[in-house]
Amino acid sequence: MKDLHDWIIVKRLFKQGVKIKQIAAQMKMSKNTVKRLLNRPEQPMYKRRVVKTKVDPYKDRIKTWYLEDGFIGTRIHEELKKIGYAGGINPVYRYLRQLRDEKNKIPLKATVRFETLPGEQAQFDWSPYKMVIGNEIKKVICFTMILSFSRKKAMVFSLLEDSNAIYEAIQELFEDLGGVTLELLIDNPKSLVIENPKDAEPKFNMDALHLATHLGTELNPCVPSRAQTKGKIEKPYQYIDEHFIKGNSFANMSELNKAGKEFMRNWNDKPHGTTKRIPNLAYEEEKECLSPLPKKRFMKSGLESRKVSLDSLLSIQGRKYSVPVQYVDKDLQHRIVYGYKIEVYDMAMQPVRNYDMGDYVNLINHIDEDYAPLMGRAPKSIPEVKRQFIAAFNNGADFLEKASKCLSQPVYHAREILKLRELYTAESLDKILSYCMGNGIYEIDGIKDVLKTRYIDIVLDGGGAAGAVQGKTFARDLSYYETEGGQN
Repeated sequence: MKDLHDWIIVKRLFKQGVKIKQIAAQMKMSKNTVKRLLNRPEQPMYKRRVVKTKVDPYKDRIKTWYLEDGFIGTRIHEELKKIGYAGGINPVYRYLRQLRDEKNKIPLKATVRFETLPGEQAQFDWSPYKMVIGNEIKKVICFTMILSFSRKKAMVFSLLEDSNAIYEAIQELFEDLGGVTLELLIDNPKSLVIENPKDAEPKFNMDALHLATHLGTELNPCVPSRAQTKGKIEKPYQYIDEHFIKGNSFANMSELNKAGKEFMRNWNDKPHGTTKRIPNLAYEEEKECLSPLPKKRFMKSGLESRKVSLDSLLSIQGRKYSVPVQYVDKDLQHRIVYGYKIEVYDMAMQPVRNYDMGDYVNLINHIDEDYAPLMGRAPKSIPEVKRQFIAAFNNGADFLEKASKCLSQPVYHAREILKLRELYTAESLDKILSYCMGNGIYEIDGIKDVLKTRYIDIVLDGGGAAGAVQGKTFARDLSYYETEGGQN
């Protein structure tokens, strides 16, 4: 007798075009068995041979009299004879014992475990936890999803459990699981289900229906106050609490989510307690049955638009965050996800930058790489020129002090020297400045002349090529900096 697993595999292999002979060899069964499984429209089930008795035609009547009317055995036997029963009382008693035993064995809260086919169902839920995030105890929401067939699981953490966070989590978790199932079994939160009466169809939140349509799945709310309906997703929370939440702390929410996803990847490689199969291996049978996710995310609320300032900053909730300088004076869009993550997009909805708000606590927050294209330019601000000059060169402070005693505008010359960083390394310029100070040369023209005539002797000690910068020849001659176009 072949089980459900064999029936599924045989059906899938045949659908993929694998010949019956190959399937039989791969599954280690006869060709006739393969053919029988292919011809079965429904899953194989063990059927016990039943021997008919004289009581069989009257079993429904006996069940009613015994369970509902409370008749005893002799009364039932008398009633049966009135309607044509010709057997003795012993078969009646045997059937009554069967009814009594079955009634006693079935608890009031008993359920039937329901196993789904690959790609049919996922279950979604969430649970709150208290964790140390950034040296503070915070309430975090753990959203989880499980594929009902393979038991492959995914999770994501949020600071919020509002509708925006729920809709985002459903999409992110489907993404982590590699596709969308035909059905999503859910609880009954107001953000998803307005009403789920006992004897009527459920009423869904309109945004929830839009999300389901967008993903290509159907929402199926479980029976209210009956957690067993979605037992596959309920049980893992104890494991998450014991093996991941307790004793752990994280610098920020991004670090928490990164660690959580790694924890799930490892967990999916361990045998499942019920199926005894490794979820990641079972997933290989299920992934082809999942539908692809849409290219764009469903967003309940629109993105907010902001203009980037001239210093390449975007103002969001009272703080400013840098973006790449190419967006200066342009409009960008943003949204806040899970209560901690800022996602920034251009007007064509292409991602620009993500921020974890826990990492950026200052009123103005810079990311150095956003300003990389400007690093070769010399600043115009006098204090900033001095700061950069001193930071760039070991002889910077000494040069400025001595230059101020013989030049009327030493900062002008310092700024022109900073421009030379496009052609020379700071180490090379440091040696040139040291030579120039020793020879009383502080004006930019004199320094350029030293670079043209003395570079090899001063910097390379007679070896290499003049003007070499980190193994490369420089792209333009120094005369570039003597033209009006070079003095920008």
